[in-house]
Amino acid sequence: MKLVIFGLTMSSSWGNGHATLWRALARALARKGHKVVFFEKDVPYYASNRDMTEAAWLDLVLYGSWENIRKRAEAELRDADVGMVTSYCPDGREAAALVLSSAARIKCFYDLDTPVTLANLKEGKEVGYLPEDGLGGFDMTLSYTGGRALDELKSVLGAKKTAPLYGSVDPEMHGPSDKVSEYEADLSYLGTFAEDRQRSLTELFIEPARRLPEKRFVLGGSLYPRDFPWTGNIYFVWHVPPPRHPLFYSSAKWTLNVTRGAMAGMGWCPSGRLFEAAACGSPVLSDFWDGIEDFLSPGREIVIVRSPEEVVDALAMNETERRKIAAAARERVLEEHTSNERAAEFERIMECVLQGKEEACGG
Repeated sequence: MKLVIFGLTMSSSWGNGHATLWRALARALARKGHKVVFFEKDVPYYASNRDMTEAAWLDLVLYGSWENIRKRAEAELRDADVGMVTSYCPDGREAAALVLSSAARIKCFYDLDTPVTLANLKEGKEVGYLPEDGLGGFDMTLSYTGGRALDELKSVLGAKKTAPLYGSVDPEMHGPSDKVSEYEADLSYLGTFAEDRQRSLTELFIEPARRLPEKRFVLGGSLYPRDFPWTGNIYFVWHVPPPRHPLFYSSAKWTLNVTRGAMAGMGWCPSGRLFEAAACGSPVLSDFWDGIEDFLSPGREIVIVRSPEEVVDALAMNETERRKIAAAARERVLEEHTSNERAAEFERIMECVLQGKEEACGG
């Protein structure tokens, strides 16, 4: 297949989770013989934090303005099997109009932020990456979030067919590392600052750090405000580029996964970082959300924590039990949650769209 995608960013992982997801999925699709063309608006904040400029498995098109790139986009779509627009695409409406009027065999929308999209709509906010008349023009709407989010994409936005396409990990890029690094920690957390994640981060990361001053906590990510409630044993890393993610995860005795409020409320919302950490052999502590057991088994492959006390108890777990959980999670992730598996799922979904088999598509 030839895929032509209009998205947020593939070139910079700074301040967003889209880039690492797309890199893993695009590499896996390329390994299967598919061609991926990705259109990305060249904006200053990603340009100054760019950690990928080109790749043999991708045709990355950086552009300054939509009008300057429109003819190139039209040409790429003429022989496309899949034309796709994603959430937070800076020129989402223009790209959607072009895809929907194109000869692409399958016209697809991929919402990597479905709970945020739906929450903003319910609050009456403008969602500029959505077509004004909703998603009814697309043959398929994919969602990074499953569960009732799929039904609401139909009832609220008029999507014809929906299917989940969850996050994943590229096993060729993520694995255990035994190198000594500045990321060594009793508990680490990697993620961009988000206001609707702050309460959980305070309870599950900051408060345990206060209670365990002898332990080392490492936080990596961007956009954290100056008034963030740091403690003396929290060490901050402004940006961890994807090639160093395995070192970051492998250097921690435990990794914390914290979910944005809107996503946790919907459930079935596994972060790609959760799978990355597990693939690197780090046992994971996570907040709870409906459906988490469909991805990793609580108590055996992941530890659910709901309070500072439960985090403190987990950090006191003996080494044998900790390693047992880490090994079980890594085995499960490498079997079910790799980018290769997601690429195969994507192929199956696209095939059933062409055949008109709605149930086989997932919704």
